[in-house]
Amino acid sequence: MTTLTPSDAHALVSAAMTRAGHTAAEAGIIADHLLDCELRGLSFGGLARALSVVERIRATAEPPGPIRVVAETAVSATLDGGDRVGYLVGMRALDLAVAKARAHGIAVVGARNTWYTGMFSYYLEKAADAGLAGMIAGSGPAVVAPHGGTEGRFGTNPIAFGFPSTPAPVIWDIGTASVMYGEVLLKARLGAELAPGQAYDATGAPTLDPAAALEGAFGVWGGHKGSGLAMVVQLLGMMAGAAADPPGISDCGFFVVLVDPGVLTDAEDYRRRVAAFADAVRATRPTEGGGAVRVPFDRSAACRDEALRRGTIEVSAAVVEAMRREAGDVTHAGGTAHG
Repeated sequence: MTTLTPSDAHALVSAAMTRAGHTAAEAGIIADHLLDCELRGLSFGGLARALSVVERIRATAEPPGPIRVVAETAVSATLDGGDRVGYLVGMRALDLAVAKARAHGIAVVGARNTWYTGMFSYYLEKAADAGLAGMIAGSGPAVVAPHGGTEGRFGTNPIAFGFPSTPAPVIWDIGTASVMYGEVLLKARLGAELAPGQAYDATGAPTLDPAAALEGAFGVWGGHKGSGLAMVVQLLGMMAGAAADPPGISDCGFFVVLVDPGVLTDAEDYRRRVAAFADAVRATRPTEGGGAVRVPFDRSAACRDEALRRGTIEVSAAVVEAMRREAGDVTHAGGTAHG
């Protein structure tokens, strides 16, 4: 592993993204998102994802277009992402949704023609900071098999909900696949195996090989219930205009709904009640031999706080070296190798 400071990691991603054709401002938006993943212990969505972004850009013959609003009302908007990376499209969609929800109490924003929209809790934390509750759902290429099947029909299809609270929001963010696409890519990069039961190869046989899984299908999370939820998320992405089965890494759907609690109840009282309810959940008597009960988002937020207090993050040495090559600087990116 390689030890980096957060500022070194941010600079490394920014340099690689700028070299890949993004403006400095765009590179900063992408780096902020990927660094937050690393700080929260979600390495498959961190610096390793920057390598996947560069590879996707290189593999695309046509240059990306602008992010455009193609339909709009006072409380809604539809974006065409111009085949630009989703970290940029998602932030544009979120900013629109926040502005509309603040003005009118509710907003629905959809985006299509984008890819790699990242960690939905990242967006919902910003929405909660603005006093808004919300849901984000995202569809994608058919790489996940429905319950009982071995061929891809769904994307990994994350769905997340966020609620403003004092002092920290309550956020639930899950993928509806047994393993996320970024995790499979990272394990393929590092030569690691998948866990049993997570994937099938192209013939439908169970596999531990991430490369074979990328040619076959991932399993769905949560049996028939998770499979149903995955189908719902795919349909929400299609409502944003995305294809049901887009080719390759393309045309992911991004569907955002934000609500101002103040249109239904006293907003500050709601924040306090959310916090009190979350504390009541944490205070639940644990099972015998079990640890303290946690609320969703507690673990990753605590991981981020500890990383910031420590002032360092640990990243795979192979990923860091590849990132340094992409950034065009193998000697000045900072960091100390361990192991």
